[in-house]
Amino acid sequence: MRKLIGLAAIAMMAVNGTAMAQVERVVVGNLEMENIPEIPAEVSERLRTYQNVRGAGFQGFLPDGGILISTRFAETSQIHRVDAPLGTRSQLTYYDEPIGGASVRPGDSGEFLFSRDRGGDEYFQLFLFDTENGRTRQITEDTTRNGSASWSSDGEQIAWYRSTEGDPNWDILVADTDNPDNRRVLVEGEGAVFPGDWADDGSKIAMIRYYSITHSDLFIVDTASGDVRELNADLDIAYAAHEFEPGGDNLLVVTDANSDFRRVVRMDVETGEMTPVTPDHGWDVQGMDLSPDGRTLAYVLNAGGVSQLRMMDIRSGDQLDAPELPIGLIGGMRWDDAGERIGFTLNAATSPSDAWIYTLESQTLTRWTMSEVGGLNTETFVEPELISYESFDGLDVPAFVYRPDSDGPHPVIVSIHGGPESQYRPGFSSTFQYWLNELGAAVIAPNVRGSSGYGREYVMMDNVFNREDSVRDIGALLDWIETQPDLDSDRVVVFGGSYGGYMVLASLVHYSDRLAGGVNIVGISDFRTFLENTAGYRRDLRRAEYGDERDPDVAAFFEEISPARQAAEITAPLFIIQGLNDPRVPASEAEQILAAVREAGGDPWYLLANDEGHGFRKKVNRDFQREAETMFFREVLGLD
Repeated sequence: MRKLIGLAAIAMMAVNGTAMAQVERVVVGNLEMENIPEIPAEVSERLRTYQNVRGAGFQGFLPDGGILISTRFAETSQIHRVDAPLGTRSQLTYYDEPIGGASVRPGDSGEFLFSRDRGGDEYFQLFLFDTENGRTRQITEDTTRNGSASWSSDGEQIAWYRSTEGDPNWDILVADTDNPDNRRVLVEGEGAVFPGDWADDGSKIAMIRYYSITHSDLFIVDTASGDVRELNADLDIAYAAHEFEPGGDNLLVVTDANSDFRRVVRMDVETGEMTPVTPDHGWDVQGMDLSPDGRTLAYVLNAGGVSQLRMMDIRSGDQLDAPELPIGLIGGMRWDDAGERIGFTLNAATSPSDAWIYTLESQTLTRWTMSEVGGLNTETFVEPELISYESFDGLDVPAFVYRPDSDGPHPVIVSIHGGPESQYRPGFSSTFQYWLNELGAAVIAPNVRGSSGYGREYVMMDNVFNREDSVRDIGALLDWIETQPDLDSDRVVVFGGSYGGYMVLASLVHYSDRLAGGVNIVGISDFRTFLENTAGYRRDLRRAEYGDERDPDVAAFFEEISPARQAAEITAPLFIIQGLNDPRVPASEAEQILAAVREAGGDPWYLLANDEGHGFRKKVNRDFQREAETMFFREVLGLD
């Protein structure tokens, strides 16, 4: 670690030809920090309530009628079983590292597959858990990265992707579930390839190669020979969720083919011919699941950030009655083996995630978990208002605005999502509620150009040389804040992680005179160095969005917009937060912006977790992160 710090500092001094002041780095356990003051007991005590809010995520049905959920009772999220609605949660996995979800094996065994990495390095291994004896078997090889596991219909085989350090070409592997050591390479892939759904008879499997959010390729793979056949090779479109219909002659696919928005189409696996299944709702279909008998399609619309569950008779095309749900976000939909019940996770702006089940025949909706909110009064939780504001070029930019239930003018925290091909959606955030109720700050979450959820054209508006247009969207938001009498435009902080961290840094470069400060979490500080140092298995994926640093014109543009090279413009206070093991945005990105801002005369706060990756996942680290952020907000916003 010290070598990394030294190299970053030396590099910046070499550029500027001067020395910079030394700042003491304090080490407490796995955390290293600079300039962070001692945390008062009252801050830790009040935050503890908000930090102990927990949610439950539906993971699947067990053959005996129970379900699996993911929830946290200690440091990390683990897998639990629940045998009845609102029943006791029985913990099944006990690891220091968080579990990345579970997938139940088809059939009667009750086994489930889960993934786990180490210290946030994202080198995920796959494990099979036997619910009869509590034993776990690893089915993947150490030093490889594995994911997107897919069961054959009979549960006898598993397919997944495997990647290795520095290799942009991933492979598809298949193994017998009961003898995983016989794993074999089914496809030596080119680029980032993912296995998809199996046909009922196990003779073929779908495969997607991902280039960008607006382009992917779809293939059919013969599982005996490994022969690969591409469908619709000439089309420049994107594919997402997909499932074989019974018989294996057709795929249901979520795609933006012939539309600005994603919808479900039926695709002939021989000819590639596509026929629309769902109507053009004017919003993206974000997910779907087909009942095992192939009769009922459940799909979810992303309607301006809010989920809408729809049900359809796939044969007639008729819309079926869907359950009345609270306004929120829906994820993880899965039918049971009989096709009688569908489970999902529901998360709302004022309620953490919980597992719900809808029974089709009786049209009964049942809540299976009731997650704790740390003793907080949920009536004080604030719901957002959806607004839009005009940007510099006349574009309407959507944003969710949370306003405290008190007299203003309020300081403002602008929370910028990562991705950038992502979207802020109004799910539950105990952090937002803490800022609103305890700090008295309004929260604004914009979906600047380049965000997903608003169509193919909108998501492409920030690509490559248009990168700073999205930063100008933040400038336009600052203009809008000035028009709001209940918001204090002199006390605005920008906050974001990953690509959102870049947006924080870029906003500070351009608007430091209008900002009280910024919090950059695992953010990109220079696109050239980021692309050179990000994990090799994902470098080409990021070039598709940001541009290729090997192109001289792109390289020159990256130099022009680099926050690390414009650190002298960052005059507002800055807080940098980073995980040492981050494979996506390496810690060198944080170290170089820290050195650059300090060299330019700034005095940033810095927090580094040596046992974390792309964001903090361990509760003890997240707790301290929130405490330190609170102290930063208190200082820069002038809060008591």
